[in-house]
Amino acid sequence: QVQLVESGGGLVQAGGSLRLSCAASGRSATNMGWFRQAPGKEREFVGGITWRGGNAAYADSVKGRFGISRDNAKNTVYLQMNSLKPEDTAVYFCAARLTASMSVSLDPDAYAYWGQGTQVTVSS
Repeated sequence: QVQLVESGGGLVQAGGSLRLSCAASGRSATNMGWFRQAPGKEREFVGGITWRGGNAAYADSVKGRFGISRDNAKNTVYLQMNSLKPEDTAVYFCAARLTASMSVSLDPDAYAYWGQGTQVTVSS
């Protein structure tokens, strides 16, 4: 079992930055993903990082603006969001996948554990 708690969401003006954190408890050695869901839209992949090697992958919509890092000693994953746009407004979720894969999965169904989500609102 893995429990995930996100924090760091809030309201920010366009062009601003936020850093989300996802603290995991329970089993470690998981690949982690960040997803988001805006009202009326499906949940979409934002980015992810592997346990082994720290390989990261990003959605095209956030490449160059968002960065993912992890502190395995603290069992915490971070999503640094820069140059935020109004279209980034959504509830952001972190998710865990118990795998040793060196590849990040973009499929939300591949992740068994989810946090409660944190709201990010970007004003224009």
